[in-house]
Amino acid sequence: MSKVNYISIAKKTAAIQISELKKINKIFDKSFIQAVELMANCKGKVIAAGVGKSGLIARKVAATFSSVGVSSFFLNPSEANHGDLGQIDKRDLLLIFSYSGNTSEITNMLRYANRFNIKIIGVASKKDSLLLKASDVKLLLPQVRESDPTGMVPTTSTSITLLLGDCLAVALMNKMNFSKERFKVFHPGGNIGQTLLLVKDIMITGSKLPIVSVNKSIYDATKVIDNKKLGLVVVIEKNQVKGILTDGDARRGIKYYSKNDHLKKFMTSNPLFVSESTPASKALSLMNEKKITSLLVASEEDYNKAKSTKKLKGIVHIHSLLQYGIK
Repeated sequence: MSKVNYISIAKKTAAIQISELKKINKIFDKSFIQAVELMANCKGKVIAAGVGKSGLIARKVAATFSSVGVSSFFLNPSEANHGDLGQIDKRDLLLIFSYSGNTSEITNMLRYANRFNIKIIGVASKKDSLLLKASDVKLLLPQVRESDPTGMVPTTSTSITLLLGDCLAVALMNKMNFSKERFKVFHPGGNIGQTLLLVKDIMITGSKLPIVSVNKSIYDATKVIDNKKLGLVVVIEKNQVKGILTDGDARRGIKYYSKNDHLKKFMTSNPLFVSESTPASKALSLMNEKKITSLLVASEEDYNKAKSTKKLKGIVHIHSLLQYGIK
């Protein structure tokens, strides 16, 4: 009896799937764009559904959507037939997976959605299938060669369906301008999110910082405030922060300004700093406590020094905190 070469079999299996998965490019058409737009504009939840292997794919896709901030959950069509259809709201969107498109268990779910005008994105490999006929957006999967010896076991077909789900999720992430920092908000326990969202992750830096030299006039300061649109300007002398000037301070100061008045007369000295490693939630709490909308950020080393003057590393603004879901 000859010895089975498992490595050779594995490589052949992988090669078949890698080759077949390239067919995914056929699906990226107007329907794919419509699917992304429909999900992006959904006012309720994206409900992923499927039976058997397709159900496992749907469950994973729903989990991926949830982890990137798209409200989503998995619904088993078989269980939905016994009362769970009530979980579907008119504002929701159905994303239904079925490689054949003719799985009997999805029939009632399709009828229910069509009856109440609930949008359906159908994912199947047969153009004339029951699922695609009932769907508002039809994502036609290419026919692929399974990688098992019989050519019948769902292997490549499940891989290409999963790949499509990931492509939808990534397209949505780009639509929402998703980032690693926002991922931390929705996934605090994972590898990427093990560290709490920190001030340094969301602070404004570089050319976006509103900075003015202490030697400049209050008119110059007002121009910077208007240009940077943060409602304040940081007054700098020899790379050290001397104070801040808010929009209100500047405009009130202009009324009483004379060419002999120094900018120091109008600014607030010793402004409030936080360290770049301060948790974002703590920064928001401090803003609420002090009734301010921005905090200056110093490096960890500089922040811990005894001296009162510090170098400006960045600014954390309340709008940034709210944008990343910090409340």
